Amino acid sequence: MNKKGFKDRAVMRKRMVLALWFITAVFGLLIVRLSYIMIVKRDDYSSRAEEQWTSEVRIEARRGRILDRNGNELAVSANVYRVDFDLNSIRQYLKKNDKTTDDIAPLIAEATGIETATVKDKLETKLANGSDAGSATLVRRVEKDVADKVNELSIQGVIVSPDTKRYYPEGDFLSHVLGSTNSDGQGLTGVELQYNEYLSGVPGLRISELDRNSEALDYTISNFTTPIDGKDVTLTIDKNLQAIAEKVAEKGLVDNKAKRVSILIMNPQNGEILAMVNEPDFDPNNPFEGYEDFVGETDAEKLQKMWRNSLVNDTFEPGSIFKVITMSTAIEEGLVTESDQFTCGGSLQVGPHTIKCWKHGGHGTQILPEILQNSCNVGFMKLGEKIGSEKLVEYIKKFGFGQVSGVDLPGEARGIVKSAENMNDADLATISFGQTNTVNAVQYMTAFNAIANGGDLIQPHMVKEISHTDSNGNVVIDEEFEPKTVENVISESTAATLRDYLERTVNQGGSNKAYIAGYHIGAKTGTAQKVNPLTGGYESGKYISSMAAMAPIDSPEITAFISIDEPSNGAYYAGVVTAPLGKVLLEDIFNYMNEEFSEDENVILKDVVLPELRGSSVADAKKVLKDLNIECTVEGDGDTITNMQPYPGYAVKEGSTINLYTDQNESYNKDVVMPDVRGYSKESAIELLNSLGIETTIQGDGVVINQSIPSGELISEGTVVKITLSAEYEED
Repeated sequence: MNKKGFKDRAVMRKRMVLALWFITAVFGLLIVRLSYIMIVKRDDYSSRAEEQWTSEVRIEARRGRILDRNGNELAVSANVYRVDFDLNSIRQYLKKNDKTTDDIAPLIAEATGIETATVKDKLETKLANGSDAGSATLVRRVEKDVADKVNELSIQGVIVSPDTKRYYPEGDFLSHVLGSTNSDGQGLTGVELQYNEYLSGVPGLRISELDRNSEALDYTISNFTTPIDGKDVTLTIDKNLQAIAEKVAEKGLVDNKAKRVSILIMNPQNGEILAMVNEPDFDPNNPFEGYEDFVGETDAEKLQKMWRNSLVNDTFEPGSIFKVITMSTAIEEGLVTESDQFTCGGSLQVGPHTIKCWKHGGHGTQILPEILQNSCNVGFMKLGEKIGSEKLVEYIKKFGFGQVSGVDLPGEARGIVKSAENMNDADLATISFGQTNTVNAVQYMTAFNAIANGGDLIQPHMVKEISHTDSNGNVVIDEEFEPKTVENVISESTAATLRDYLERTVNQGGSNKAYIAGYHIGAKTGTAQKVNPLTGGYESGKYISSMAAMAPIDSPEITAFISIDEPSNGAYYAGVVTAPLGKVLLEDIFNYMNEEFSEDENVILKDVVLPELRGSSVADAKKVLKDLNIECTVEGDGDTITNMQPYPGYAVKEGSTINLYTDQNESYNKDVVMPDVRGYSKESAIELLNSLGIETTIQGDGVVINQSIPSGELISEGTVVKITLSAEYEED
């Protein structure tokens, strides 16, 4: 072989090798690309393909009901309808009938009340890739008359199906607990959000296969899955107790000109929440209305404030109500006995700090239960010193502080517990009487319940059970709430001792304005200055006044918590502000659950100050008395009340019968009885006295502590009475 031939063959061989490498590279790239498509992009391309050869219409499930413990409906799904387009079926219909979307859009628009252009846009909906969509939703939650009009059009592919519209029959009742839903019927807040998975159910689907022209294939069977309705959620809430709590909270809000009033009622034996209310509230039927009255820099902030469940989502320094935890620790550890003495001179020097008692003159020498009765800060600082920081923190955590209670509502705050390592002597002193650390109300009541039930920390809960109704109409219980329990955080004997001390506090101490004759109640009030979240310091003139109570004291079946945020009617100490409101709450609870609480099974009858009825028509007078639960007899044939016995201003018990007269003798028409207005706010006292024709002069601020004319004295209309007010703390 000559040299030239050899070179040609070498070149040829080189070219073949290069070609082979090129082909190999191309195949390699194809393999990589195919692998990428098959592995990485498989789901994406599969879904795109499926969109093009299937038509899918979603059918919503009916949302489950929310019920109170007695089966009363609190949230339901009303019977409404939705209109969806099976666009592939509609295109077939148009083709067969030689029509266009311009022909049917006006008909659908007229039936539904929707703009024709909007309907046409929905009929011509495109996918993201530009191809024709298989389905579209025109409108949801329309009434039956609209649904009937659409059905009467008989347009193939225009689908009318049941839909749900959330409805709250009681309006703003229990709103912060129930929460609300969004436009898609999904939970936004409260139980609606917490149990959304159970309430929502499972939507159904209608799926049909399409040919290359996006038309339904002949002889193919559409897949149809029936929606599974949501389950019913039964709460532990007692509708009657909730109504009582809401009425009392509203009264507290108005009487104290407060920022917010919150009330919580529980069963301490099993952790059930029987009532939960925050005033002001909102209407879950219109959850985006009314936020303008709340504080916030933006509309969103105001809205969140309106929806906020303060009892769960907010923390606060508990103040004197925390003293039961400190005392429980000391008793449980055997550090004190009932006869131990504590001397209070009005303040205590703790390192470089002088920390004052609320009673600047001091309480003198007291034994252990008396420092709780008198809510003596100095006594509790000395108690904290005996306990020590490490042991106190140990019990604070045992009682569940610094961690969520586990209540089944969204957004529970944890609170702040200072560690023993970071605690100085001043911290130990203030924590002992309820400052520095923070808690939420449900968290606190979980600890308080442990004292009530004998020492067990029981998870608080809102839901009792989850159920559904089977095809035969039988209620089937799917789940029952089983609360977690930590047993014996304190002993039964310690808990019993604390309950005894708490009853003494009501009978003899700072919570005595909650005393109700014939009933064994234990309670503790507390007043805490609010902390400015921006500066970290205490805000002048801003307080939270609270009270926790239990009854009957031997084996409590009910615990109650009241919080008044920023009372601004002249008084703020809980012993003056919250305890009287607590008495109203407990009276109503006992009247509702009388047999369980009363030692003599007699219903508690409230005192009612008789209003001025003289000059009123007989019909109006009867209506006023009926609203006050007072009976009457009417003597005379006249149409106008000219006299009454007893006179206006006299206090009678509910259910009493008074006499009304309609004769023409009006000589006695100027006499009234001076009522007892001690403990009233200035506004409430003036309103009552003015309604009776009694003039007033005012001295001081706060609540009425003295009146110049004794109650029960017969006086003439126009008489001037001097009422003295004070915001000074008597006993906390």
